[in-house]
Amino acid sequence: MHALLAAIASAPRLTDAGRLFHGRGGLHPGCEHWTLDVYPPVWLTTSFQPVDDAALAALGDALSARWAQLAPGEPLCWVHQTRDEVRADTRTMAGQVPAPHVVSEAGARFYVHLPRGFNHGFFLDMAEGRRWVREHVAARPGARVLNLFAYTCAFSVVALQAGAGQVANVDMAGGALAIGQRNHLLNGLNGGASFLPHDIFASWGRLRRGGPYDLIVVDPPSYQKGSFVAEKDYPRLMRRLPELLAPGGHALLCLNSPKLGMAFLQDGMAEQAPTLGFVGRLPNPPAFADVSDERALKVLVYRAPD
Repeated sequence: MHALLAAIASAPRLTDAGRLFHGRGGLHPGCEHWTLDVYPPVWLTTSFQPVDDAALAALGDALSARWAQLAPGEPLCWVHQTRDEVRADTRTMAGQVPAPHVVSEAGARFYVHLPRGFNHGFFLDMAEGRRWVREHVAARPGARVLNLFAYTCAFSVVALQAGAGQVANVDMAGGALAIGQRNHLLNGLNGGASFLPHDIFASWGRLRRGGPYDLIVVDPPSYQKGSFVAEKDYPRLMRRLPELLAPGGHALLCLNSPKLGMAFLQDGMAEQAPTLGFVGRLPNPPAFADVSDERALKVLVYRAPD
């Protein structure tokens, strides 16, 4: 745990949500199962294997000492999660998590829910993707955007803030979309977005009628039993993109699977959507550095012909 404890000892006080330690990237031998995030004012430690009480006590001491330096007199708020592929045990170790809990990124605000389940309502590793969408749409005011696997609609919020004319958010999880609607209202966005709790694979006709789109964001889970399996379902998405995109439109394809590299997306697009040209891969946030670019989050940009 030495690398994690050292990261805590030198941690800054973040105002936006962000990652401070990414053991999962493999750059810190012995700490591959650890991550440290800040969802102000809450510190979140996550272990991807069981940890003993002594390790948690060491973490608590380190966090308390650093917080006393960063915010003298303010109570520490710390949540710890131990998880694997099928379950997550989340405990509030110190302080009290705000309710509601709102975090910020680049001027946008989002609801998060740390004590519940695997996902917290806002994916920190997609910060560069959101930055790209903001800049891309700002250069194309009035753009029509299709946000597939929208989850809590962070892409939609930043697109509308940047001047998008309309965003269609599609996700099977109606509860996630409801949080997405609240995220829009939280940012003063009272129009311009639709929220469609549909199975994407059964809704192509509806989506096609809503197009064509200047930007399509595709950010699916890499594996979700009964919903999406990347190896089988991503190609089905790819082949639909040309008919949904406007001339010169762009697609942002995201894949967070350590088992599937760049070739999976590039070969799939060459086979399923050969008319779309590869523009490039977005960098990941520096905090998510990985020993292997192939294993890390992949966010690729494609463009339709004029």
